[in-house]
Amino acid sequence: MTKPGKQDPLHGITLETLLTRLVEKYGWAELASRIDINCFAKDPSITSSLKFLRKTPWARQKVEALYLQSAWAEIQD
Repeated sequence: MTKPGKQDPLHGITLETLLTRLVEKYGWAELASRIDINCFAKDPSITSSLKFLRKTPWARQKVEALYLQSAWAEIQD
């Protein structure tokens, strides 16, 4: 739970949008080197990665953290 008055920085951003932006910025090879997840390294795709990330909380947290560290994370659609 977040503190009152603090908005979740990922509010309104779908996991698919977040992952797509990371792939556009870093590419699959760089994502695999930054976050050690097989779905980024071996035959990567948005679909397979989304399936894995939705089932694996620790991996999703790492991806979300990398997104928040990105310079454009504040820009939302």
